[in-house]
Amino acid sequence: MSETIHKTKGIVIKCVKYGDTSIIATIYTELFGVQSYIVKGARKASKKGSNNANYFIPATILDLQVYHNELKQLQFIKEYQWSFLYRQIPYDVIKNAVAMFAIELLQHSIKQPENNPNLFYFIETSLQDLDTCDATTTANFPLYFILKLGDQLGFGIQGIYSEDTAVLDLQQGFYIQHTPIHPYFIENNLAEITSEILAATSIVDLSSIKLNQNIRRQLIEYYIQYFALHISNFLQLKSFDVLKDVLE
Repeated sequence: MSETIHKTKGIVIKCVKYGDTSIIATIYTELFGVQSYIVKGARKASKKGSNNANYFIPATILDLQVYHNELKQLQFIKEYQWSFLYRQIPYDVIKNAVAMFAIELLQHSIKQPENNPNLFYFIETSLQDLDTCDATTTANFPLYFILKLGDQLGFGIQGIYSEDTAVLDLQQGFYIQHTPIHPYFIENNLAEITSEILAATSIVDLSSIKLNQNIRRQLIEYYIQYFALHISNFLQLKSFDVLKDVLE
């Protein structure tokens, strides 16, 4: 099968050095899902002293022209340029840590090269909203992003919190009446807050959810456990330690 050129948006997930001047970038694309691309000469300094590797910092949103061959694991990029320029994420320590947490979560969750435009739009919109949102929304963003990502990946939590369904079964993924026999559940106040976050239609709704850092930390730990129960070989998130530090 011959290679053809396609225009697509892409969100950089990971970037590693390749050879003396090139890189391999893992990018979640609108057309092809997660793909790995060799970018030749990206680390070679230009006459202005900069290099094009800056385009491939994780969380960057790009407009791409790419060669695509379904039989190859490594593809090539013909052209690339900014699709969206962040104003705050690269320079704000807290927002940067939140964005890197979201990107690492994607890296460990999306493993098959299948296109999913709705998922791409969700990631793109979430990162763009994170760039401009207020401090409370930024702090709550990881909670929202994890829960909504689970929904996008097909194991979203079902049901809502009520007096009769005050326990969230993380293993089954829905609200229940009684405590399950296994240890993977959330109950009472934390289950109610989770239901409130699930009801949010966008991150704008998060500004009205007032939580302290201890509750946020507990919820994120529960939600990571939820992902580990539903994704095989789910790895520990190294960025979580950084996130805890900057949010305290």
